Amino acid sequence: MKKIIALTIMVTSILLSQTLTATNVDKSSITGSWLGSISAGAIELRVVFNLSVVEKDSLIATLDSPDQGAKGIKLGPVTFNGETIKISAGAMLAEYNGTLVNDTLIEGIWKQAGKSSVLNLKKLKAQFALNRPQEPKPPFPYSAEDVTFTNSIFKISLAGTLTVPSGKGPFPAVILITGSGAQNRNEELMGHKPFMVIADYLSRNGIAVLRYDDRGVGKSQGNYASATSADLATDAKAAFDYLKNNSSVDQHSIGLIGHSEGGLIAPIVAASDQDIAFIVSLAGTGVNGEKIIHRQTADISRISGVDEKQIKETIAVNKKLYAGLKKEADNKTASEKMSSVYEEILKKKKSSPEESEKAMKQIQASLNPGTLTWLRFFLITDPSVYWKKVKCPVLALNGENDLQVAADENLPAIEKALRSSGNNSVKTVKLPGLNHLFQHSKSGLPAEYGKIDETFSPEVLRIIADWISGL
Repeated sequence: MKKIIALTIMVTSILLSQTLTATNVDKSSITGSWLGSISAGAIELRVVFNLSVVEKDSLIATLDSPDQGAKGIKLGPVTFNGETIKISAGAMLAEYNGTLVNDTLIEGIWKQAGKSSVLNLKKLKAQFALNRPQEPKPPFPYSAEDVTFTNSIFKISLAGTLTVPSGKGPFPAVILITGSGAQNRNEELMGHKPFMVIADYLSRNGIAVLRYDDRGVGKSQGNYASATSADLATDAKAAFDYLKNNSSVDQHSIGLIGHSEGGLIAPIVAASDQDIAFIVSLAGTGVNGEKIIHRQTADISRISGVDEKQIKETIAVNKKLYAGLKKEADNKTASEKMSSVYEEILKKKKSSPEESEKAMKQIQASLNPGTLTWLRFFLITDPSVYWKKVKCPVLALNGENDLQVAADENLPAIEKALRSSGNNSVKTVKLPGLNHLFQHSKSGLPAEYGKIDETFSPEVLRIIADWISGL
């Protein structure tokens, strides 16, 4: 689930460029683009510093974060004395200090919001560009229309793109539902646009696709931060109601494709609407969110080389924090109580004042009361309650290398819930070598997501299209 991955580099605030001239220093050796990676929890974010000289002797810098889709963020001031460089980014609460080792290497430290990370930069021979060979390019053999529809429950307008195959309809159709975290209609993440790739493939193969910006994202109205999965299910239901009135779409063959948390939202919708024709669950959940998070923590930590004792300690701490959140309905009070619990844990560990202060800042930053409604719902919700009420055909797919939603825990749970209520129209597939984003991967670690050129497995695209066409 993407929501619980904390990203350390904040790219929303843009600072006007500033320069500072150091006299009698040749800056030509340091101009150009420099690439490095910042560790952000379970993932690594690539960053590119672009350095250039203006007005003969003044250095300026911009920052690209290709894995976050950010480019040309202006930084400053910049100082360079021939050996060391300092790049400030005040609006991001960040600063980079590095030492020029040679013409192609800078070794340094990135500091942001009280945290420090090693950030070594290598000079690029050419401007950095992501390689995303699957990203669709025009001309397209289908129509694509920007559409809007209304969630009457929350009184918000949602915006998306509807792709319809060429030829005579009506066509079977799917609604794509994103995973956790505020996503645009392409479910854009780490430089990838998986929903654009899925929509392109399916519409080339006779299936209409509606993908939409999450509430509060892009052109959609609403507040994402305070929305639970149940709230977001009303957005998906609004999308379904919209398609039911579209003449290009077969009204009896409209299904849902949900990725990650979207694989929880899909059965929430279908449990109360028997007109849903089918569900494709992509790395969807079959057990409650607390089990998902604890398993995710263990799997990612283990693959990352963390020892078992530390893994158990981390999970034990999380259990104590989540227990308080589940009991306390008021978010502000829950945040305060969880902070107090964590402070007591640090005292028992006899952490130094410096370590405690740093740890408390980190935990408090993650306990924003505005997001706790979502987390509480996710922790306590048992997806099987909804899966048991689903009567339509279900295709559930998970990657063998998925470290965020474990296949061996969730696929059997989904199948068991469906069959227990008499729904035998279910197919589950564990796909070798695929990670949470359905990329062919080595370890499955989130740190690989942005580094892999492939956006979405072609084999899985074929499986989905063939299964829908065979219904």
